Amino acid sequence: MTRISLVVSDVDGTLLTKDKILTDGAKAAVRKLHEAGIGFTIVSSRPTIGMGFLIEPLSITLPVGAFNGSSIVDDKLRPIEQHLIAAAVAQRSLDVLNAFGVDIWLFTNDRWYTRNPDGEYVSHEKRAIKADPTIIADFTPHLGAACKIVGASSDAALLQRCEVAMKQAVGHEATAVRSQTYYLDITPPGHDKGTFVEAIAKRLGIPDGAIATIGDMENDLPMFAKSGVSFAMGNAADNIKRHATLVTGSNEHDGFARAIDVILKT
Repeated sequence: MTRISLVVSDVDGTLLTKDKILTDGAKAAVRKLHEAGIGFTIVSSRPTIGMGFLIEPLSITLPVGAFNGSSIVDDKLRPIEQHLIAAAVAQRSLDVLNAFGVDIWLFTNDRWYTRNPDGEYVSHEKRAIKADPTIIADFTPHLGAACKIVGASSDAALLQRCEVAMKQAVGHEATAVRSQTYYLDITPPGHDKGTFVEAIAKRLGIPDGAIATIGDMENDLPMFAKSGVSFAMGNAADNIKRHATLVTGSNEHDGFARAIDVILKT
């Protein structure tokens, strides 16, 4: 393995446990990276407002990627680079999600909007991002400021079919990919976790080969492709593992920390 200068990690299913806990092992692993002079940052499908609680405990000073990397913010969560879904494409996305009958959320840079306060994953998201939704009757006034639209459903097979339909509906005008088996994310086109890695590498003057990435879902594959070494979590699906250089332990067994140990030993 090439000497690593930067580690970019996914958050949910990777850095955090299924209960959204940042373990002592994960914190200690990032501390070791800092001590070794290796940069560290995070990129996630999470909204900007759901990233802040990780900055201080992980001593992150580099830019962070929100909304699958389509927004880049500094360590104070101030936008450095931000992209939006076109209003007409946002409406088309809502039409598809409505047709499949899944719960719909719309995120702007600083707000989470939903029509259904009792949606099956609302309480889960509140715990995850440590923020409450704004309840509205109509998404229309907010279509011009959409950073991300989410379809949420516990029916994984239904959401997979919805993803296929969404890709057909938005084409190249948006990116549609599941960040969890129960979340389908629609984000601005041309930007993903891979473009985030490219942007940070350019900013720091680091070649792709000196970057390590860690993730567990399909939306992590673009950043795997832009790094010298990639780690799939043990809890990742087999097709994700096949695209990674190495497989580490699960997020319930400090797989993130184990991946960092491998990096530090090179």
